[in-house]
Amino acid sequence: MARLLFISDLHLSPNTPELNQRFRGFLRGPAREAEALYILGDLFDAWIGDDDPSSFASQVKEQLAALTADTPVFFQQGNRDFLLGETFARETGVTLLPEEHVLHTPAGPWLLLHGDQLCTDDREYQQARKLLRSEAFLKQAMAMSIPRRREKAAEMRRMSGEATAAKAENIMDVNQQAVEETLLRHGLRQMIHGHTHRPATHEFLLDGQPARRVVLADWKKDAAFALSLDSRNGGLESLPIP
Repeated sequence: MARLLFISDLHLSPNTPELNQRFRGFLRGPAREAEALYILGDLFDAWIGDDDPSSFASQVKEQLAALTADTPVFFQQGNRDFLLGETFARETGVTLLPEEHVLHTPAGPWLLLHGDQLCTDDREYQQARKLLRSEAFLKQAMAMSIPRRREKAAEMRRMSGEATAAKAENIMDVNQQAVEETLLRHGLRQMIHGHTHRPATHEFLLDGQPARRVVLADWKKDAAFALSLDSRNGGLESLPIP
């Protein structure tokens, strides 16, 4: 089948049993019928490291490993799972992608990214993002004990929620200039991303030529969707996940 599937922003955790079950069903059903699955970040609400010994982490790893035995799975880190790394990839069979990845299809190329790097109006977030992705912070975080990392992750989620509540909605969306500059840097006219929780297809002109930006849906208890891309003709479809 020539269908590629894209998902992001599931925010799975031990406290999201409905979402966890929906994801398990998705991996056993629609994902197995796809040519490939692309996870564009924030699969987890907080990933504290590949050495997480919890049953929740083990179950997700096992479910992904069962899928990758037959279907290629590609993973891009998001702002909630930037500590996910090569050990996770080895144990699950997923292929890690850089934060900006060009996907070539018979119907044309697409730029894939989580999307948070495009929210340049939120300068406070961009400063924090730079710090959290630094080698110094990653080394410091992984030197912490598992319980301490859990505490730190909970603290960061709380602070993020408070900061988000205090910001204007438009600041937390992507900046159109950043979108255009990113596409031009790659010589492309199409991108797929998540992060903003604002699913839509945006069409615009880039240097006088048609361009489009497709935003993935976040998953909720009562509604979840994957983006289906026909790699042969470029057709897009929103696929409900039962």
